[in-house]
Amino acid sequence: MAQESSPLTPPYTELATTAELRGKLARPRRLPLWLEPYVLLITRKPLAAFGLAVMAVMTLVAIFAEVITPYDPIVISQPDKLLSPSFAHPLGTDHLGRDLFARIVHGARISLTIGFGVVLLGTMLAGVIGCVTGYAGGKLDAIVQRFVDAVMSMPQLILLLTIVSVIGPGILNLVLVLSFRAAIGESRTIRSAVIGIKENQYIEAARAVGCDHLYILSRYILPNIMAPLIVLASVSLASAILAEASLSFLGFGVPPPIPTWGGLLSSEGRRFMMVAPWIAIAPGVALSLVIFGINMLGDGLRDVLDPRLRGTQG
Repeated sequence: MAQESSPLTPPYTELATTAELRGKLARPRRLPLWLEPYVLLITRKPLAAFGLAVMAVMTLVAIFAEVITPYDPIVISQPDKLLSPSFAHPLGTDHLGRDLFARIVHGARISLTIGFGVVLLGTMLAGVIGCVTGYAGGKLDAIVQRFVDAVMSMPQLILLLTIVSVIGPGILNLVLVLSFRAAIGESRTIRSAVIGIKENQYIEAARAVGCDHLYILSRYILPNIMAPLIVLASVSLASAILAEASLSFLGFGVPPPIPTWGGLLSSEGRRFMMVAPWIAIAPGVALSLVIFGINMLGDGLRDVLDPRLRGTQG
């Protein structure tokens, strides 16, 4: 007579085997959803990772400027004028004996202050204009877009010079002027994204159940335009830094003796370019490196945040 097996044996054995297989075949736990784009940015986009490193270094330099260099960027020292790069002065000195490295380091603080101010104010204003006009449509959208067309038709530098010459130079005035110009241009991109989102069925479903417009904008529209907003913020940062340098180069930016990269390239760099070329080369290289890094960071963010491009990453 065949030996009867325990009724618990087969199920127990099967459960144990299934648990072992599941343990062996289990995939590693995924990263948090908010962290995945940044991991992709570092691992799959080397140029974007380089741009992120440039931004991190520039931020640290701007914060700890007094610790990095012992020299005051505005103190004149006539015996040290036009010294070539050395151990004491890594980037040399200008025609007034001021340490060029100290002036570039403190100039990074001015550039970042204006750049981040424009990003915060300009991107916020662009989001409000783009969301309201794109969602509302109709006459409001038509009127606002005609104003946007009028502003966009004017050359950027001419518009900035005109406004700054009226309200005067200064850090706060530059932030306001550059934020206005950035918000007008970026609002069109946000508006296009909102128009594409508001036609989806879940927006119609939200309206059908009685959700008000403010709830729909905050709950359904705004989260879906965060990716283009982040990319626009990075582009706006580079544009603001470059625009500030251009205005300072032309004498309409931050007034001296406050050091700015555009100001270093202006009178000092042009007058002594042949005698002391390091006066123009150092701020030019710093400005070019930062703009290149920010643009590469923006391209990488666009690739990792755009769902249509995620399948082509590698």
